[in-house]
Amino acid sequence: MGEEEQVTKIPSTAHFVLVHGIGGGAWCWYKIRCLMESSGYKVTCIDLKGAGLDRSDPDQIISFEDYDKPLFDFMSALPEKDKVILVGHSAGGMSVTHAIHNFPMKIRLAIYVGATMLRSGFLTDQDIKDGVPDLSEFGDVYDLGFGLGSDQPPTSAVVKKEFQRKIIYHMSPQEDSTLASMLLRSGPLLALQSARFTEGDGVDKVMRVYIKTTHDRVVKPMQQDAMIKRWPPSDVFVLESDHSPFFSNPFVLFGLLVRAVASI
Repeated sequence: MGEEEQVTKIPSTAHFVLVHGIGGGAWCWYKIRCLMESSGYKVTCIDLKGAGLDRSDPDQIISFEDYDKPLFDFMSALPEKDKVILVGHSAGGMSVTHAIHNFPMKIRLAIYVGATMLRSGFLTDQDIKDGVPDLSEFGDVYDLGFGLGSDQPPTSAVVKKEFQRKIIYHMSPQEDSTLASMLLRSGPLLALQSARFTEGDGVDKVMRVYIKTTHDRVVKPMQQDAMIKRWPPSDVFVLESDHSPFFSNPFVLFGLLVRAVASI
């Protein structure tokens, strides 16, 4: 079945809510938003705290609850009977899981795109191995912030500009990686590391789909496979992409997002 047929199978009233990864912002999704809105779907792109147009200092964002506040404010404001398709990329998968634990009745489907998908957050060494990017093979790649003092753990991080294309955007158009180098910001590292989820009754009531990014140098395919095995979603799709499929393969990503919703 072709993508055009898939698009017609879900109602145009479907509401997609797109959540970026660490250091990104709502701007990451501009191609996907255009494709979705041109096809008649409603789209909301969230700036988490300290990201995108939110000017909060990431070195002052210490808790994961504070970081996710813009998403939680949005979910809380939804009319009682409204349900959204929640899509998370990279570390945005943690925010999606956080929302699943707190708003299960408002989520029609959760979709993880090359994302961290851990049922309970960072509780164990295995969680860290599976869900935290290991970029040590590329050398000293991070610019770190120390909002609590130089003798304390880092509070923020961003991949240095000279490494960004090689690691994050190596299959993406040059103009998109250039745009990203101008917009990417330090993300609240300490807040993400503190992510812990107390399981609610509805965590298993939300259907999940995973979209694997097969040439990902950040959340590597082996890590994605491990998280899928540990917390199996209802379906898994495979996408030929770097870590940024919204740039490197937007048309296929759009088709897979629509296909995922049509399959439920």
